[in-house]
Amino acid sequence: MRILTMAMIFSLIAGSVPAQPPLGEVDEIDGALLAIGLADEIRKKCPEISGRTLKGYRIILGLRDRARELGYSDAQIDAYRKSDVEKSRLKAEGAAYVRAQGLDMTVPADWCKLGKSEIAKKSQIGVLLRVN
Repeated sequence: MRILTMAMIFSLIAGSVPAQPPLGEVDEIDGALLAIGLADEIRKKCPEISGRTLKGYRIILGLRDRARELGYSDAQIDAYRKSDVEKSRLKAEGAAYVRAQGLDMTVPADWCKLGKSEIAKKSQIGVLLRVN
C-alpha cells in the first residue's frame, strides 16, 4: 500500500511538471549558437577577419552549463548539438540574417562588411571576431 501511494505521488508530481521545449526553441541558447555559427562563417570567408576561438569555446561551454541548469540532460544536449535538422535550420537562419543585411553570401567582401559591422556594433557575433 505504501509503495502504491508513493508511486501515485510521484506520478502526480511528474505529471504537473511542464514539458521542456526542445533546445532549438530556447532563445538564449539557440541565438548564441547562431551567432557562433555566423562568426565562424565570417572568419572562414573573410581573410581580413579572425575568430576569437577561445572566447567562442568558452561561450559554448557556458551554453552547455546553462542548458544543464535549465534541466536538460547531457543526452538531450548532445542530440541537439549533433542534429542535422537543427544544423540545417541554423544555417538557414544565418543565411536569412545575411540576406536581411542586404549582403550576398557568395561575395567574400560582403562577409568582410558583415564582420566589420558586427565588430563595430559589439554584437554577439562581433565579440567573437577581430580584424587582422
